[in-house]
Amino acid sequence: MSRSNLLTSPEIRAPSISDREEIQAITVRSGGFRPEEVAVAMDVFDAALGIGRRADPDYEIALAELDGRLVGWACWGPTPCTVGTFDLYWIVVDGSSQSKGIGTLLIEEMEHRIADRARLIVVETAGRDDYAGTRRFYQRRGYEPESRIADYYGPGDDLVVYVKRPEPRASTPGPRTA
Repeated sequence: MSRSNLLTSPEIRAPSISDREEIQAITVRSGGFRPEEVAVAMDVFDAALGIGRRADPDYEIALAELDGRLVGWACWGPTPCTVGTFDLYWIVVDGSSQSKGIGTLLIEEMEHRIADRARLIVVETAGRDDYAGTRRFYQRRGYEPESRIADYYGPGDDLVVYVKRPEPRASTPGPRTA
């Protein structure tokens, strides 16, 4: 059997400017975002990579590939004017690749990368019925519902805020000095 016929584990990699078109397509195909939301996601992607402007170092991005195909991405960063609070701005998995562990891999990657810096991770999502699976996704990964603002995104479309307080990494004692 050739390698192209074998399913592999998803892999995380860094983004590049050449990924932009596929990132946009994945965001559209995920099925969860209105056109204006896709535009905002692409603006954040562009800012992170410095497309058309200077790169914003506060945006961090990870991409997920499965069998050599881009299938998801996540973007996060420190929340301005806070100490140790991070926002998960976007986590998107291609509609055809959902429920395959891609989202979990991306959220774990984010948590790993910010483990030494984050005391609080904040996620904002919709309260609509079609987002029930998204809310369960966050809860199964240890995110707790913190607040709800009725009609935030529009009539009948609440904002639901989830938070996670990561456990601090166990530090290894350094060499003793006299």
